[in-house]
Amino acid sequence: MPIIAPSLLAANFLRLEDECHLVNESEADWLHFDVMDGRFVPNISFGLPVLKAVRKACRKFIDVHLMIEEPEKFAEDFKKAGADGLTVHYETCRHLHRNIQQIKSLGMQAGVVINPHTPVLLLNDILEDVDMVLLMSVNPGFGGQAFIPHTYEKIRELRRAIDERGLPVKIQIDGGVTLENAPHLVEAGADVLVAGNTVFSSPDPMETIRQLKAVAPRKAVA
Repeated sequence: MPIIAPSLLAANFLRLEDECHLVNESEADWLHFDVMDGRFVPNISFGLPVLKAVRKACRKFIDVHLMIEEPEKFAEDFKKAGADGLTVHYETCRHLHRNIQQIKSLGMQAGVVINPHTPVLLLNDILEDVDMVLLMSVNPGFGGQAFIPHTYEKIRELRRAIDERGLPVKIQIDGGVTLENAPHLVEAGADVLVAGNTVFSSPDPMETIRQLKAVAPRKAVA
């Protein structure tokens, strides 16, 4: 079964504690926490004070996605605020290996993200060092965007590269994940599904999470 990570970006900000409790009581595995700085992406979301508050209410793994410039300046602060995993963009890291080692040294899972236009092959030299690769299936910065179909091929390409080297690296998909495309994403090789509007705009978010979690696992490669 895939790891399901509801995205707090789509939650009701007036009721964040209630939304955290919903995730706690659901079959979700993680809570996805998007941080935007208005520089790397054309939007500003939330940061350290909100994470500290959410950490008090959330019992699940908090998966922090940094859509920010110079993420190395804030890694330690995000650890202290309650992040369990920290994912940084290939496009913002001049010294990516150093950034990944910094995250791991702080006791967090370390991930790298690539935007829709960034080729998977550019990750060849960092795959052995990360716990997860996040493939953006929309352009980062805003929730509620339509899924980019070419993402399927990127998932397959990345899955082959990971499996051929026998690495325990998870593939996460963020953007436009729905009940309809979730089975196809898992079949292509995805391990972690980030779902924002699909969950929090649903009439029954817990049932939606249950259905996402129930997606059949991908077939083993012979």
